[in-house]
Amino acid sequence: MKRFLDCTASDFEKMTKKELLEAIASSEGRILVCETIGILQPMLGDVTNAEFVASMGADIVLLNMLDVNQPVVRGLPKTEPDQVIRKVKELTGCPVGINLEPLEQDVKSTVETSDMWKMSPGRVGTLENAQKAVEMGVDMIVLTGNPGIGVTNRAITDTLKLYRENLGDSVILVAGKMHAAGILSEAGEKIITKEDVKAFAQAGADIILMPAPGTVPGITMEYIRSLVVYAHDLGCMTLTAIGTSQEGADTATIKEIALMCKMTGTDLHHLGDAGYGGMALPENIVEYGKVIRGIRHTYHRMAVSVRR
Repeated sequence: MKRFLDCTASDFEKMTKKELLEAIASSEGRILVCETIGILQPMLGDVTNAEFVASMGADIVLLNMLDVNQPVVRGLPKTEPDQVIRKVKELTGCPVGINLEPLEQDVKSTVETSDMWKMSPGRVGTLENAQKAVEMGVDMIVLTGNPGIGVTNRAITDTLKLYRENLGDSVILVAGKMHAAGILSEAGEKIITKEDVKAFAQAGADIILMPAPGTVPGITMEYIRSLVVYAHDLGCMTLTAIGTSQEGADTATIKEIALMCKMTGTDLHHLGDAGYGGMALPENIVEYGKVIRGIRHTYHRMAVSVRR
């Protein structure tokens, strides 16, 4: 099995879920996941933000706010709705994931937020939406919550169980929140606890998402380090995430966060979609990549052709 670091587009096309997870694990904490919002105007106009982050060194592209019933990625050439994911994979040469947001009955967000984040039916973490996403070709489903949506850790756990039972080994399952997602009782260090890590692992998560150190009040490198070790002991990988708009901070801040994440022992690193809006600042993607894997692997990912 090749390390993910050495893989090209043709390698990813042939990989099973198990092989993709093995490729990630063998890269020893040097995989960069970049989130983009397809419904917003792309930073380069006629080039998708997905292509832009891939050109800056993203290893995996994560599509946020993609409605599986009405999938929109602005900047794509004319594409049939059921082929949107496959077209993004073709143009970027990267594995592609989407976010789905589990909701708990009678639980409402306690935080008002922008209308931009307003939930649509095709973004909800239902089994039907997940099955549709798999049919569209996604490699990864991330169960998480956008600002003010009202996603709880219990809803994530219950949805994981449902997905694991019905989707089997067809898709990588990632679970966790990078901020409170509108549930103030799960803010700060309560965004994820040791009990949550255990619940996610037992419910079937392949990868557990947690806030990057320094991105949420009270979330330190030592705290996340302890959760990463615990997740590894339970047989899960981890993804540390910057989801608090600090993906739009200065490069010095990004490099400090990247090094702290590396010290936690995490397997994957995530940069959110809020630079100017829609993706992280491109210079931060490059600088983050250089911190966790050096210029050789960063420039290799940036330079390798999608036709290889």
